[in-house]
Amino acid sequence: MKKLIKLAAALVIVFLSVTVKAQDKSQKLENSLLWEITGNGLSKPSYLYGTMHMMCEDDFVVKEKVKKALENTDKLALELDFDDPAELMAMQKMTTSGKPLSERLSKEDYATLNSFLQKEIGTGASQFENYTLVGIMSAVMFKSLNCPPKMYEVEFMQQAMAKHQEILGLEKVEVQVTGFQQSYTDKEFIEQLKYYNSSFFDEMVAIYKEENLNGLYEMVTDEKFMDTNAKTIMLDNRNKNWVVKMPELMKAQPVFFAVGAGHLPGENGVINLLRKAGYSVKPILK
Repeated sequence: MKKLIKLAAALVIVFLSVTVKAQDKSQKLENSLLWEITGNGLSKPSYLYGTMHMMCEDDFVVKEKVKKALENTDKLALELDFDDPAELMAMQKMTTSGKPLSERLSKEDYATLNSFLQKEIGTGASQFENYTLVGIMSAVMFKSLNCPPKMYEVEFMQQAMAKHQEILGLEKVEVQVTGFQQSYTDKEFIEQLKYYNSSFFDEMVAIYKEENLNGLYEMVTDEKFMDTNAKTIMLDNRNKNWVVKMPELMKAQPVFFAVGAGHLPGENGVINLLRKAGYSVKPILK
């Protein structure tokens, strides 16, 4: 399970960098991370939960309303199927590389990265020669947390496994890897590193604990994280693909869907897309 946490932690960047400042025509959402999905032919409710992929153990809590929703569902669906050995291997490849970092980056980008790592982590880029930029960003985030981390995905997986429930993935690691490659240059990726500091995480956790999706969305929808092209690839297209898959899963059995909270709000957010597809999606406030 420790290996799983290390691998899955790399995917925290998907949550932190999947939104962009843009005009949002959808209505503001109520303060809740948990949403009930009904109607459109469903015999039983399914649930949608917005996770923060990684946070300090002291801040981590699974509320009673979430526990109840988990008890009333028969399957768990995450962004990725962490129970699939092939996906775990793909995650490992996402963070490591057989080609040295110094050969993959330009001299200018390597120097910029080296300077940043020495300042923030206390060691140079030479210590990360076999890491991808995704892997390096994960290391930076662990350092910024400065605490034992916990992950909702791992917590929910453990509960599902204890009940012998099926664990599903809404997409493959390959989709995320390709998305990053199409969305960011090395220089842009390195530039983003400086924003993921302890104050950034502290503010995000505070808003998350309030279940304030609107505030969270406003915080992460900053142009420094993503341009219009990246937004389409990393956010809109992925959300739309998930909502295409969700009906068939919910029709068979009630499902607990857990995805990064940044995917829930917005005109092309999962909540609004499900509503457009004919479902009733309501917040569970208590």
